[in-house]
Formats: sequence, structure tokens, C-alpha cells
Amino acid sequence: MSDYLTSGEGASEPGYLVLLRHGQTAWSVSGQYTGRTDVPLNAEGRRQAMAGGKRLREAFPDGFGRGHIFSSPLHRARETAQLAGYSDFETLDDLEEWDYGPAEGRRREEVSSAIGHDWCVWDEGPETLPAQLQGDWVCTLPDGEKIDVHSGAGETVDEGAARARRVIERVTPLILAGHNVLLVAHAHILRIITTQWLRVDPSAGRLLRFDTAHYSQLGYYKNDPVIVRWNV
Repeated sequence: MSDYLTSGEGASEPGYLVLLRHGQTAWSVSGQYTGRTDVPLNAEGRRQAMAGGKRLREAFPDGFGRGHIFSSPLHRARETAQLAGYSDFETLDDLEEWDYGPAEGRRREEVSSAIGHDWCVWDEGPETLPAQLQGDWVCTLPDGEKIDVHSGAGETVDEGAARARRVIERVTPLILAGHNVLLVAHAHILRIITTQWLRVDPSAGRLLRFDTAHYSQLGYYKNDPVIVRWNV
């Protein structure tokens, strides 16, 4: 990511990169890995999204300009953006959640039991899981809605980080021009984006708690990329 210059006639202060996690879903309650499966918000998630939008408007009363709001294409992120009051957004495929592959739709303890040792997505990644855990099935949510689940090969944390860097490259010119940019997406990919903003190893994302429908704010301090606010 480019450094900015504060010297020179007419130089502007950079804006901020604001991250909004989607609201609660049935799987975020149950602890199931929710990557590319299109799990919708539940009633609490919709309430959270509206409340998150209120907090964002208090923090950024001037809002976010046209062309400065981006969302994951997955329904839970798009609905969160709309309920938060930011309906004029562009979808970016690179904002999709980490592809958990064979872990998709499963809890960490289920995956660990299946492979015979404690598994952590940050340490080993989906690529270490056996192919026999892959497959397609239909899951019934607590409200009776049925959703299709696909469990494929998944992606490594480094592949997720490459997507994160592409997002940062996309929005950096806007931020350096003084605009605030809003990304509406998912817990893991937003944490990975944060690591790439800070220029640290993507596995450091495990240290960043990011609750449903909360926002975080990234920016610069003395020309260094920093966290300004977290999990608000």
C-alpha cells in the first residue's frame, strides 16, 4: 500500500478505511464456519445491522460518498449494508469471506474430532483437511429455511491475504484523496484486510476480535498505517 505525502502545497489529509461486519446469522450463533454459504441474517442480525448503522452515522455524520461503499456479494453483507442505511454500494468478489473448504458448515470441535487433533483455521488452514470432508448438502436453519452448503477445497490464509491486498489497492487512491471508504463484509476477511493494512502476517488476524454488526476504523498516523478504532 502506498505511503502518503503531507508536504507540499494543497496536500490533503487522508481519509479512513471503515470496516463493518455483517449482523448475526444462525451460524454465527452456533459457531459453524460460514464462508461462501449464503446464510441470511436472523432477526437479531437485522436489528444489529440497524444499530450498527446508527453508530456509524454518529461517528461519520457526513456519511460515505458515492463510489466509496463496497460490500461482499453474499446476502448477509448486502442486507447489513442496506439495513445500516448504505444502499448505494458496489459489490466486490474479493470481499467474500475466507473459503473454509472442508470446514464449511462445521464447528471447530467437529473438524478436530474428524481429523483426530485440535485444528485451528489460522494455524493449519482448510488446505490441510482431508478431501473426504468435502461435499454438498442441504442445511435446515432454526427457522425452517433450507440452504445449500458447498464444501470444496477452500483457500489458504495467504490466498485470502492476496484478495485483501487487492481490496486495499482498490480503495487506497480514494483514501489518499481524503475520502472515507466503507467495506461491509465478514469477520475473517475483514481481520485479514486489517493485517494487510498494517503490513503484518495475515495469521495475526486471530488476535483481533470482531463482533457482528460492529465497525472498526483504519487510518494513518505519522505516515504509518494504524488501527484508529476497533470493534465499536
